[in-house]
Formats: sequence, structure tokens, C-alpha cells
Amino acid sequence: MAIFTGSGVAIVTPMKDNLEVNYDKLEELIEFHVANHTDCIIIAGTTGESSTLSMEEHRSVIRAAVEFTRHRIPVVAGTGSNCTKTAIQLTKEAEEDGADGALIVTPYYNKATQAGLISHYSQIASETKLPIILYNVPGRTGCNIQPETVATLVKQNENIVGLKEATGNMAQASKTMYLCDGNLELYSGEDGLVVPLLAIGGIGVISVIANIAPEQTHDMVASYLAGDREKALELQMKSLPLVDALFSEVNPIPVKRAMNLMGMEVGSMRSPLCEMGDATSAVLAQAMRDYGLQLKDE
Repeated sequence: MAIFTGSGVAIVTPMKDNLEVNYDKLEELIEFHVANHTDCIIIAGTTGESSTLSMEEHRSVIRAAVEFTRHRIPVVAGTGSNCTKTAIQLTKEAEEDGADGALIVTPYYNKATQAGLISHYSQIASETKLPIILYNVPGRTGCNIQPETVATLVKQNENIVGLKEATGNMAQASKTMYLCDGNLELYSGEDGLVVPLLAIGGIGVISVIANIAPEQTHDMVASYLAGDREKALELQMKSLPLVDALFSEVNPIPVKRAMNLMGMEVGSMRSPLCEMGDATSAVLAQAMRDYGLQLKDE
């Protein structure tokens, strides 16, 4: 059984003015997502600024998400690292704290070989019973999991069950699905390619836009899986200008700006990320209006 089907939100980590984690706001955001039909909370991932959370904060944020969600929808914890030992520790802690699955990005900066990736993920899988979703985003990590490597990992490790596909390479994604022969839970890691990934056998999305449009993102996937491809395509196409605006600067800068424009008050980012530029912020605000989102004080 899949960890989740549908729209998983790559949820932001809200910050106070002093850039401490705002746990009260995190609870509020999770309630917002449950109420608006988000199918899964993905906590402490890229959008959650995991790279600037301390080890203690990382665990605390995951534990809080599990507590606040109260088993109403699954919680998948981002537990990747460029150090295998650290990824094992984070994954074991997430399991102890009640997460339903782990999202594990490829090691970054190291540029591991395919043999190194097989060793890395297999070591992690052997240390946990959590179902694992591989996360392939070479644009950020400089490391690409080849289709043959995914197939090997899925075949050799029963708890490696899924892939968050964020290469933008549909041919590679298709080959991966072919080689895995129906044994891979595929999630789009790009909001602009949800319907194309569903068309090759995907079952959902791990989404940035769901932070501000959770019900629409859920409806897009649910419509496709229910056989209403026309509605799913309509929702996908409508979202594209907003998706472009949300990635006009590096994630999660624009999505946090968007949430603050809506009055959600999620705070700023930790350095080296910084506030969005005025020009791109204005484009984002207009894209939000055009999509039908309500900005505060408007």
C-alpha cells in the first residue's frame, strides 16, 4: 500500500522574527492543510529549509509535525544528508518519533557514483522499517539517480518503495517506471509536470504550490486518478503561470513570500537565503491574483 496517493505538501518551516522555528504557526499550517484536503505532510525537506536546521531542530520539527497531524494524514520526513551516517541517524529518529515514511534526497556535493548511491540507500534501508521515497533532484544536488539504479534499489530493498522525480526529464522518468515494472510509487517533484508524470503511472505530487493552493492541487491529482483527465489538465494548465512565479527565485523564497502576501505570516528564511526581490515579488503577486488567490488587504 502506498504511503500516500494524491497531493503531498512540501511544507515550509515557519519562522519567528528572530528566526527560531515557529511551532504554533506550524500547527496552524497543518490544520489548514488537513482542512483543505492535502493528502500528506512532507516535513523538513528542501522547502522546509532542512539545510539550515540543526540536527536537534530537524528532529524537533518532524516530531512536532507528527504530533500536530494526529494520524489524520501521513507524515513523511525529509531525512537525507550527504553523509550516510547522518541520514541513517535522521531516519531512525523519524521512525522513533512516529513518521509514516522518509523522503531521502541523494547525497549532495559529494557527487556519488551509481554504485555509491546503491550503497548509500541500501545502508539506510537496512537500518529502518520506514518506507523510503528516493528524491532525485540533480539541479540542486549535482547527482542523478539513473533508472537502472532506482530499479536495483527497489528490487534489493523491500522498504525502498517510491521516487520523487524532479529531473524534468520525462524520458528518464518513463524508463525508470519501465525498469521498475510496476513496483515503484512515482511522485512528481515538479509542480509543472504533475499530469505528465501521472500519465506514465505516477500516483501523486510532492508539491510547493500546495502551500498556497492545497485544495486545487489535491483536486488535480484526484481528478486524474478518478478518470477525469480533462479536469486534471485544466487545473494543471491554469497553475503554470503561478508555478513559474513560484520558481522565479530559488525555492522556498517565493513560496514564503506568497504565503506572507496571503497573510499567513510564516516569517523569513535563514541565511544564506534572503527576501525576494521587488521585481519578482510583483510578478508573483500578480500571478497569485490571476490564479484567484486572495492577498491580504486587497
